[in-house]
Amino acid sequence: MDARETLKLYFGYDSFKLGQEEIIRAILSGEDILAIMPTGSGKSICYQVPAMLLSGITIVISPLISLMQDQVKALNDAGIHAGYVNSSLAEAQISKVFARALEGAYKILYVAPERLGSYEFMSFADRVDISMVTVDEAHCISQWGQDFRPSYLKIVDFIDGLPKRPIVSAFTATATEDVKTDIACVLKLQNPKIVMTGFDRENLYFDVEEVKRKDDYVLEYIRKHPDDSGIIYCATRKNVDFLFELLFGAGVSVARYHAGMDNENRKVSQNDFIYDRTSVIVATNAFGMGIDKSNVRYVIHYNMPQSMENYYQEAGRAGRDGGPSACILLFSAQDIMINKFLLDHKDFTDIPYEDIDLIRQRDAKRLQVMEGYCRTTRCLRNYILEYFGEKRDVSCDSCGNCHREFTEIDMTEDAKLVINCVWETKGRYGLNIVLGTLLGANRARLKELGTVEYRTYGALKNRSESELRLLISQMLQEGYLYQTTDKYSVIRMGNIEPLKDPKTHVLIRASKDKEPERQTKSHSRKSTDSLTKAGYELFETLRQLRLTIAREEGLPPYIIFSDKTLIDMSIKAPTDGQSILSVSGVGEAKYEKYGDRFIEAVTAFMDEHPDAVTSIKDEDNTDTVHAKSQVKGRKHKVPFYLSQQDVDKFEYHDLCLVSDNKR
Repeated sequence: MDARETLKLYFGYDSFKLGQEEIIRAILSGEDILAIMPTGSGKSICYQVPAMLLSGITIVISPLISLMQDQVKALNDAGIHAGYVNSSLAEAQISKVFARALEGAYKILYVAPERLGSYEFMSFADRVDISMVTVDEAHCISQWGQDFRPSYLKIVDFIDGLPKRPIVSAFTATATEDVKTDIACVLKLQNPKIVMTGFDRENLYFDVEEVKRKDDYVLEYIRKHPDDSGIIYCATRKNVDFLFELLFGAGVSVARYHAGMDNENRKVSQNDFIYDRTSVIVATNAFGMGIDKSNVRYVIHYNMPQSMENYYQEAGRAGRDGGPSACILLFSAQDIMINKFLLDHKDFTDIPYEDIDLIRQRDAKRLQVMEGYCRTTRCLRNYILEYFGEKRDVSCDSCGNCHREFTEIDMTEDAKLVINCVWETKGRYGLNIVLGTLLGANRARLKELGTVEYRTYGALKNRSESELRLLISQMLQEGYLYQTTDKYSVIRMGNIEPLKDPKTHVLIRASKDKEPERQTKSHSRKSTDSLTKAGYELFETLRQLRLTIAREEGLPPYIIFSDKTLIDMSIKAPTDGQSILSVSGVGEAKYEKYGDRFIEAVTAFMDEHPDAVTSIKDEDNTDTVHAKSQVKGRKHKVPFYLSQQDVDKFEYHDLCLVSDNKR
């Protein structure tokens, strides 16, 4: 059996996504791998498929219990024997897992990094044939990563201690150049093949909203999307509890999750969300890592995250099924103060003392990048991609800034006054002092520092604070100024030579929102757009069947079949084994388990709606998918005509189906 046959048999897919086949081919040829692939691009397939084809067992090092449990459930449901070892198991259960693994019961074993140094695990590793060690969430190994875990440093000692060095593969969704270098060096990857499939998630729509009443915004958004599943991230437990109570009181089906809750309540909240018992979850960033819920349609950040890595990872939990989804960040200046406070009180347990100052500088720089994202008037998608090293010249036309109207303001002279003010401060003060001085604010602190005596004091009092913040943010991005990464960061002069040229202009774009809602201009189509009314009814029928099976088996619904698979099933309306195997995401194992029940559901629906047309393709494709064509006994076409009586009662619609007008 080769890789493609394995993909089809166990996972139900006919072809690989971008980068997957290249990675799998390299692993099967014995090469070490470092793969950087965005969330939703199928990283797990890249090590699960070769694990089935390699001779021994694959050890997957994973940081979270929830991630392991989800992956193992999904694998076993697909017919792949897998197990895990972590703190959720009693010692007797762990011993049983090791015994079964030694008997050859598992092809894949997930393990927490904290277990690697234990005597029992090392004894097991010495006696089993390990073909590959896979490091998931590999950014955790780098102190420059957004989620550094000292326990990850044990991985290389574990590998070095094995009787035979296995293939080593490392995977992450987000990695800057520093993090990428750290992963390769710390894991001692041997001439690794580095695969980067790009960081872009084309199905995600990014937006930043600076609103005064965030609560009202969240309530209104949920009311407009009542059937959608969403995550709302807050910076503090207090905000989580407040927003949860507000939404619950408004009748929203909502759960909450934060580290202040006991384990049992957190588990109940997580499962309620995963199993679609609640549509919305309000959480801190303690929630979500490794939660493979495919149908999250929106992620709203109630507060600004501390770094672009954190934001992109959390926002990336939307649209894992490839369907269009929204990532909205609600920004206020207070968010910056909250994050500075949280960073000042960060836990540095197990971090070497000499590294603490470097990490503080890194955190301050990342916070500046996030503030820049919230204030930029450029394409939001391009801002994100450029941070991760991807340069783009063309705007995406699928983000909030691309769908806003802007008016350009020439602030060249204002920029020169900002430079003069920073020169007068001698680079000693931060942004708020510079702003207050230029605006001529009546503050005791300015009097105390003596900036009220500056020539530039009040020089830009005709401007609003928001305009000046926008100007200084752009000057920082263009290098005219720079901001230090100390605990108390200050503004200093950068390269001001271009401003001495009379031809140089500093143009600021002030936004004015377009009407109606901007997201309607997105190029992405809803995944259900290809379904007719009948097709959508069939889709809902199949979703209910999936939910019934999930409850019977104690599995999350998306592990049975993803929404994407059910939509394809609704389009093709399979009524036999051969046709259901042509549905994307239906492999042999899932066909054996669930195929008959879904075929029965489709057949029953089509019997009840014999003239149903479940899908109509795009206008530029003249083919129309008639689900009824698959039902036996209907091979001839009936000529269509309207009598005068039919014409008299005809009602015009943009989309008219024959079955609606002629019975």
